Amino acid sequence: MSETTDINIDELQTALRERIQQLNIHEKNKELAELEARAAGPDFWNDAKRANDIMQTISHIKKSVSPWIALMTELENTAELLVMAEQENDTAMIEEIHTTISDIADRFYHLDDSMLFTDDDDRLNCFLNIHPGAGGTESCDWAAMLYRMYSRWLERKKFKVTILDYQPGNEAGIKNVTLSVEGEDVFGYLKAEHGVHRLVRISPFDANARRHTSFAAVEAVPQIGDEIELEINENDIRIDTYRATGAGGQHVNTTDSAVRITHLPSNTVVTCQNERSQHQNRAVAMKLLRSKLYEMERQKRKNEIDQKTGEKRSIEWGSQIRSYVFQPYTMVKDLRTQYETSNIKAMMDGELLDDFIIMYLKQFRTLDA
Repeated sequence: MSETTDINIDELQTALRERIQQLNIHEKNKELAELEARAAGPDFWNDAKRANDIMQTISHIKKSVSPWIALMTELENTAELLVMAEQENDTAMIEEIHTTISDIADRFYHLDDSMLFTDDDDRLNCFLNIHPGAGGTESCDWAAMLYRMYSRWLERKKFKVTILDYQPGNEAGIKNVTLSVEGEDVFGYLKAEHGVHRLVRISPFDANARRHTSFAAVEAVPQIGDEIELEINENDIRIDTYRATGAGGQHVNTTDSAVRITHLPSNTVVTCQNERSQHQNRAVAMKLLRSKLYEMERQKRKNEIDQKTGEKRSIEWGSQIRSYVFQPYTMVKDLRTQYETSNIKAMMDGELLDDFIIMYLKQFRTLDA
């Protein structure tokens, strides 16, 4: 059933005003006006870097503010037309206006979902890494199944995907895969997938057809640019080169150009083998390392704030987040939101992943409100 059946315009106006207030839309609109006034100044482009930063901020604020202002204006005008139509007892006009109100309500719900991406980092591109846990071939196969699920979902979202590192398993599946994903609000979506994913099934690798439990970790890291200051001491890293071990194709190197960088203080390891030269692979690996260290520091600060305020979150970064059960019944259940489905095939094809992500983001927003 549609959420917009029998919409009461007064209730819709109240809900829209409350959401606009919660999102500080009017304050953001004032900030937008001030920034646009600065951008119109004669000396604005004298400092090109500063000007570009301001223009990016203007664009971001417009994206988050303009649709709400326009929707509220349209709803207020529609409410006035409804009063006039009811006074004149114009049934045809009243019916047409109610159709408009239903359409506005639909757009309100969809717009509200789009405002799930409120953190600055949500706009950034993302590094996505999938690697198996303990369990040998079973876990490697599970990691490959997750890779297939995300690949299909990313294709549907029309995000640009580049494979930075791909290491096949010894018998089946994958040991590791790292992707660079580019698109609108990419990290905003994929941060919901960060954590440990658990599989329960009858193993195709077990001659006795016993049920096995496997684990794989999914890591989502925002891609940071040079504008974020993050110094890495050359003495703190070790750089190794090796021959690429991809699945084949024109982009797989045949020389020792693949690069592995280890950040010794944090024991963080990153690899890249997609580029054609060792120099290019090193540059991409350093970008991945900077992003990982930035994310580690961001989470550290966040945890310190939570400890000082005594806040306890039900959603913990990096914990086991979801169970996928193939036998004796079929179920996918998110352990953070309790959202679940029995349609395991559609889930593994990436068709239902949006539902789990949106549910997580809504709860996450509620916790942060």
